[in-house]
Amino acid sequence: MPNHKLTAVDAANFLPRAFPPLFAQVLFGLALAVAMILLRSAIDLVAPNAGPFALVYPMVLIATLFGRLYAGIVCLIVSFLWAWYVVLPFQWSFDFEVASDQSRVLINFLSSCVVVVLAEIFRRAVRIREAELHESLERRRWLMAELQHRTKNNFALVASMIELQKRRQDNPAAAAALEDAANRVFSFSRAYAQLAVDGADRKEGAIDMASYLEDVVDHLVHASFDDNVTVNRRIAAIPLPRDQAVAIGLFLNEALTNAAKYAFGNGRTGELTITLDGTASDWRLDVRDNGAGVAAVSDSDGGLGRSLMRTFAQQAGAEQDIEVNEQGCRVTLTRLPLNTQRA
Repeated sequence: MPNHKLTAVDAANFLPRAFPPLFAQVLFGLALAVAMILLRSAIDLVAPNAGPFALVYPMVLIATLFGRLYAGIVCLIVSFLWAWYVVLPFQWSFDFEVASDQSRVLINFLSSCVVVVLAEIFRRAVRIREAELHESLERRRWLMAELQHRTKNNFALVASMIELQKRRQDNPAAAAALEDAANRVFSFSRAYAQLAVDGADRKEGAIDMASYLEDVVDHLVHASFDDNVTVNRRIAAIPLPRDQAVAIGLFLNEALTNAAKYAFGNGRTGELTITLDGTASDWRLDVRDNGAGVAAVSDSDGGLGRSLMRTFAQQAGAEQDIEVNEQGCRVTLTRLPLNTQRA
């Protein structure tokens, strides 16, 4: 993105790169000197001879701050000589009307030189500080990306270890619990992976929900659903903050895990539809199946999974709703704009 800060203005960048920076500085200094002459000429119409060198100081300051040292020097020499020759009595002459004018001109010239020197010192100090801050910011971004990458790898390692333990389990209940844990860790892992991929292109800390949830769904479908269940998905590419995105991913993980266990348990066939639409401020996640419906409620324990879903809904700043009937189950997670949410 272009930098619109005032401190970033530099006369050397006004012209094409084919022109040397010194040429741009001289041109900028001359332009400000001409501006001073025109303004001084207008003032002379109403207040002739008033403050012959008054306008030299601000113009020299502007020229140095935004055009570098040589721009300030050029502006000082041209504008000062013009004021001396045209404005100071005798007009159109370098002669002095009174002897004291000689020392006055010298003091004004030295004062202008001090302005140029101080302005250049300040300009360089600001540029050096900006460069240091930019370097520090880039270093922090690199460290954050490295941290996210390592965190993603650590999550993947934990998920692999849990999966390995699951395969060694002879107890079906323990194996199922380990699979649930592995799926939850996977949701965290994919969130960090998406943050690493999207961080350079999207708003800082935002995750593309389409790419993230597609990964979560693909993993769960492969791990938990049989081929006799058709899974449809319509997921909008909504950028959401990482914490909110992770909570949604974990909520979806629980909803799909419950559907695999209870709605389509015992080899039951059917269809599952996952929909996410809306905007970053108001969105809706909808998970609908035509599985066992009411019959599945008596089979489910309704314990940890439901409790986790309530927790994840709170973390996402959203409201959950579960509808179960003879035709199946529908789970929704809805976030409304702040001014319409319930107190």
